[in-house]
Amino acid sequence: MDYEYFNSCEMCWGTLGTVRPFSNFRPDRDFIELQAALEKKDTVNLVRILTNRNNAQRQVIAKTFEDITHKDLTTSVKKATTGNLGVLLLELLMPPLEYEAHRLHQATARLGTDEETLMEILCTRSGSQLQEISATYKQLYKKDLEKELKGETSGDFAKLVVALLNKENVAGVVQRDIEFLSASLNGSKADAGPWINILTSRSSDHLSKVFMGLELETGQTVDQTVEKRFTGDIRMGLKILVQCIQSPDVYLAKRLSTMKTPIVQGIMVSHSEEDLLCIRAAFLKLTGTSLYTELQKHFKGDYLQVLLAICRSED
Repeated sequence: MDYEYFNSCEMCWGTLGTVRPFSNFRPDRDFIELQAALEKKDTVNLVRILTNRNNAQRQVIAKTFEDITHKDLTTSVKKATTGNLGVLLLELLMPPLEYEAHRLHQATARLGTDEETLMEILCTRSGSQLQEISATYKQLYKKDLEKELKGETSGDFAKLVVALLNKENVAGVVQRDIEFLSASLNGSKADAGPWINILTSRSSDHLSKVFMGLELETGQTVDQTVEKRFTGDIRMGLKILVQCIQSPDVYLAKRLSTMKTPIVQGIMVSHSEEDLLCIRAAFLKLTGTSLYTELQKHFKGDYLQVLLAICRSED
């Protein structure tokens, strides 16, 4: 058992995840079954094994596979699978930090930056998690994540992204923060500076009080204020940040409700061991349909079976 790996992956542990450690875990037995499934291109058994082990156990299986065969498991999975199924299984085999770094790289490497995925990750991860992700990013891609983000964004949105990447909780005074945000709205053009500074450096509890005070002053919700007073990418970024401060589960449920393959795949893999149960509950409340049922309306085949295995059960 690779205890060093288990101890290094605290970010993926949580009591509200849908994927848990397999209680009768035997990597030697899994290796034998996995090798047979790969040779026969038996995707049913491949899916069964990989989705019924948590990520740390998958890493042990991958190490066992490499020690015995002197081959890389991800390469073997890639040869035995195709399309979205193959991509999804490969992502399940990535360690959590590596997977988040991979998602950030994908969001900036393609033609046209995926700003919403950048915001999703930056807004739903803590400052310490983002530091670990940044270090992993540099190790994997030999590039500085902050410099990459600056190069792919511009203006106030770039400032917001960098502030989120380097966020840390700083004590603030509720009334003073309300006054700063209110004053930023007085000109013909709203000043994004105080919003970036305050919303990326205060605790959620503190900001909920600030939002209530600001709503009393303006007579509208914070989301409505952002919608009316800002434009372009900074409006989109601040709206996502506000939603994540208020309820990250609801924001992620809204993202999932698009049922777009990259979004569904990214969120479900990323949150499967952490808080997917909360996201499932928010999805049901938001849409009136369970995530388990909705997945079956939009996906099919072995790919669907992987998603259902991650989702785990009907609500």
